[in-house]
Amino acid sequence: MSFSRRKIAAAVAGAATFALVVSGCAADGGESSDDVTLTLATFNDFGYSDELLAQFTEETGIEVVHNKAATSNDARANYFQKLGKSGLADVEAVEIDWFTEAMQYADLLAPVPTDLQGRWLDWKEASATDSEGNLIAYGTDIGPQGVCYRADLFEAAGLPTDRAEVAALFDGDWDNFFSIGADYTAATGKPFIDSANSVLQGMVNQLDIAYEETDGTIVATENADIAAAYDAVVEKAVPISAYAGQWSEDWFASLSSGEFATMLCPGWMLGVISGNAPDVAGWDIADAFPGGGGNWGGSYLTVPANGANVEAAQQLAAWLTSPEVQMQAFANAGTFPSQVEALASDELAAATNEYFNDAPTGEILTSRAEAITVATFKGPQYFQFHDALQNAVTRVFDGLEDKDTSWNTWVTEVSAF
Repeated sequence: MSFSRRKIAAAVAGAATFALVVSGCAADGGESSDDVTLTLATFNDFGYSDELLAQFTEETGIEVVHNKAATSNDARANYFQKLGKSGLADVEAVEIDWFTEAMQYADLLAPVPTDLQGRWLDWKEASATDSEGNLIAYGTDIGPQGVCYRADLFEAAGLPTDRAEVAALFDGDWDNFFSIGADYTAATGKPFIDSANSVLQGMVNQLDIAYEETDGTIVATENADIAAAYDAVVEKAVPISAYAGQWSEDWFASLSSGEFATMLCPGWMLGVISGNAPDVAGWDIADAFPGGGGNWGGSYLTVPANGANVEAAQQLAAWLTSPEVQMQAFANAGTFPSQVEALASDELAAATNEYFNDAPTGEILTSRAEAITVATFKGPQYFQFHDALQNAVTRVFDGLEDKDTSWNTWVTEVSAF
């Protein structure tokens, strides 16, 4: 992100001040935490660079070892295997798709200090507040989505490349998006979008209810909206997709190879693209999303209550989700802030991204956030149901089962959960 150097310096200075306040480390050599080393566990790219974490160490004397899981699925498996036992990091990231599942074990997590409550968006805090009124997680980002595209591939296919014109091109429903993709694939012989399951994710995130009602009633296989999304993905997204899903080695390699022309992009995906295709000059982002708006992702940091360094871990989690550091994470990886003060900052409004053709990403993602009208209810079994439905799409993509057979396989799996 090409913030001006002055603005970055101001953010760094602000975060340093915050670190001194929360650390209890006196500048005159009082209480010290030099003998503490914390572990931090995340996945994908939260924007927590080595340089950022070194800043925390410099200000507090606390070393941080950062372990990054390959996927959210891997992180989830590790989290629930070890929560309440041993082996978790001092600070553990939790993805929104399985956060409600984690909320069932709120008593195993150290509450957020009350003086920090109110720093995040209301709905972000409400989702992390247990039945006793304890806030049990520190909000990181939210995931407003735009459309990332390869301007060079668009130009070669005769499509517009200017991001305002591309936004106008995609201003419509999912059928409009699929039609554009089908035309591109027919003309070039290449896939239009990276993965079919990213489309499923985008469509499901626009529903009020997906697999469970708010009262816990399971409606997964009876939900007509889920059936319609599955049908659309299998019939219209699979034929124009390069992969069934994301995060494979081939998928990462294809970010730079030009194998596909578009991706559905929450803010955090910008860092994934630029980090894995650093030498590609064609990527850009449009202020548009099929069907209006959508939120994909947005995570939390949690502190296991039985950790060896709970107070220091709370300190780190608070620092990483402070307004100044959320802005640095956005600069590093495009993770869009959930912190009220950060969202109102001039730095966010003026943020641009050099890699994405100097796109005004602060302005675009703010616009995309304002377009979100639905926060999909994600109950305790959301992750299991959704992962199984993604597997159903994958079976069709791979030619293992036809559409109806794969749906029926999913129905059988849901009944067994």
